[in-house]
Amino acid sequence: MLVVAGMLALMPAAGMPNELVLQDTLKSSILAAGTLGAAWVWWWAQRGQAQVVVRWHGILLLPLALLVYALGSMLWSHTYLAGVEAARWAVLSLLLWLVLQAAHPTTWMRLVWGVHWGALGASAWAAAQFWGNLDWFAQAAAPASTFVNRNFFAEYAVCALPFSVFALAQLRSPRWRQLMALSVAFNTVALMMTGTRSALTALLLITPVLTYTLWRYRGQLALGQWSRASVGSVLLVAVLGVTVLGGIRPANTDNLTSNALARSWDRTASMTQAQEYTHGSFSLRAAMWKSTARMVMGEPWRGVGAGAWEIYIPFYQGPAANEEPDYYAHNEYLQLLAEYGLPAGGGVLAVLLAYLLLAARNTWRLPRNTPEAPLRAIALASLLALLVVSLAGFPWRLASTGALMALSLALLATTDVRLQLGDALGSGRVYGTARTHWGMGVTLLLGSVLALVITVQAMRTEIYIVRSIYALGQAKRHAPSDAATSERLRLQGMDWLQAGLAINPHYRKLLSIPAQQLAALGDWHNTAMVLRRMATSRPHIANVWANLVLAHAQLGQAGPGMDAWKELVRLQPDAPRTRALELLLLSRTDQETQAIQKLKAYFDQGVVEYDMTQLAYGLGLRLRLWDLAERGLLLRAQTWPDTAADSYFRLGNVYVEAGKGFEGQALAAFRQGWLAVPAEQKSNYKAQVPALYRAQL
Repeated sequence: MLVVAGMLALMPAAGMPNELVLQDTLKSSILAAGTLGAAWVWWWAQRGQAQVVVRWHGILLLPLALLVYALGSMLWSHTYLAGVEAARWAVLSLLLWLVLQAAHPTTWMRLVWGVHWGALGASAWAAAQFWGNLDWFAQAAAPASTFVNRNFFAEYAVCALPFSVFALAQLRSPRWRQLMALSVAFNTVALMMTGTRSALTALLLITPVLTYTLWRYRGQLALGQWSRASVGSVLLVAVLGVTVLGGIRPANTDNLTSNALARSWDRTASMTQAQEYTHGSFSLRAAMWKSTARMVMGEPWRGVGAGAWEIYIPFYQGPAANEEPDYYAHNEYLQLLAEYGLPAGGGVLAVLLAYLLLAARNTWRLPRNTPEAPLRAIALASLLALLVVSLAGFPWRLASTGALMALSLALLATTDVRLQLGDALGSGRVYGTARTHWGMGVTLLLGSVLALVITVQAMRTEIYIVRSIYALGQAKRHAPSDAATSERLRLQGMDWLQAGLAINPHYRKLLSIPAQQLAALGDWHNTAMVLRRMATSRPHIANVWANLVLAHAQLGQAGPGMDAWKELVRLQPDAPRTRALELLLLSRTDQETQAIQKLKAYFDQGVVEYDMTQLAYGLGLRLRLWDLAERGLLLRAQTWPDTAADSYFRLGNVYVEAGKGFEGQALAAFRQGWLAVPAEQKSNYKAQVPALYRAQL
């Protein structure tokens, strides 16, 4: 348990100062290494014994059922993503099982302190980012500590807070109580800095639960032996700590309110605003939840496969299929049902919720002097916070919060076994022989080798791809001034990218970045190669196919471009960009006549889209088809009035290019543009009009 406690302390506080390895990859590696290391220590302690005593509990069946389903879905769904899910459930199952075996009243506080020190370390990084503008760790949304996104940190912090409160209540030495109270207040303020509404809601819910727990079990806690003066001083330090620390202004107020207290209040109050549910982030989440619910109804029995939500969600998002491109549903319950189906996913959720209700009932019924009772209440409070944040995030899929879930369930299970609570899914002991012990050793060895290989390969892939991103970014910056250096960096970036793709071609989130960089560098051949890899891994994402059509259009490759366009039609048959990309592809692959015929047919049918008008103008100007250019610009000005000044100015230049006989139309177009230009821009507009027409405006 000392090894597990060290892992719980290190995992949330550790972070990469660069992006060569993703933060949760590092944390997942620490989780796997710590769990396997602790398992080896436990296994070594069993050597030489005539019997191996193995505790079991029904709660173990839940992650194991998900593990088995994930392994099975590797055969018929997305193999890579299902394998990731299987690995996650394997590690969490082992951690739960290990704590069930080794946890004891003499080691419980080691685990509690491990969680507290980990939360304190992570909170220190978040505070440094909020107050001091620390930029050691890449941030998608600061202050995120070492978690990349502040929501991830907030979800972890609120689930860890009950353990910090429990550690404070168990302090016997008077000299450390006030300092410990200040650290709990500091962790709370760090949570408030994030402004994460689901975590703040969870904090509001667990605060009375924790308060009542401390009062109810004060006789079992060191808190019960504190003097009134000590209790008063601790409360005063905690309240003043939250008030004073929460009132400190951040170093950088961009996108942040004045302090942590104001930020948490404003963000919580925003949930009462109607616009949040129509135009805010909640409306985006709601769109994903509705799409996920349609996925559940579409595949109710088998599900779409473990981890495959992001593969199939485009089919359930509606015609546009781009409400919010993401990798998770931001609701653990809906995603579990969608991926694992109602029998497996729904069964696990039903049993889990039933078990937690039973555990809460059993804890309530225990005599107040039961030593296990306060620890069970704290574990339940942490799980309550987890259940709340799981409604709007994906904490089960992140290493730190996933570990806290396994730890809390394991503490409930081990106390079930100690108290012989038979109605809590069943529990007991199994006795094995020396042969059982060696069988466990072989299993641990195989698991350790597999974990090492997966970790090394994952880190190598990320290092290669991120290095390629750095090199291609530098190539883009050098391109305007130093073509030779830019080309050298581009080639170097491609070497690293190919090395990463050779190991794992499924890093969709990372691969989209070099695809954009290569397109900006004009390397359409390699852009198409990367997009093709992404399309092979994620075949139902319309954006990938649309970009692939564009890449092949730039290369003048009609056959591959049309194949990609047909895939886009499969996903978005009536979307404006589908029509526009077909016309663009035809125009770039020596099929201008067919493109013009289709373009005119769309206009005749009343189908007018911005990209179509732009294409009509471009083709008409290039092929000297003045009527086509005129029609495109007039439709553009009429349909999008804010473009009128620019559209008529361009139309005037088209007539100028047409030459003799179009002077009257040119002057009329320039005058229409002049009328549409705002007063403060008229002088600039006039200066750009050809001299022949300028004086006549």
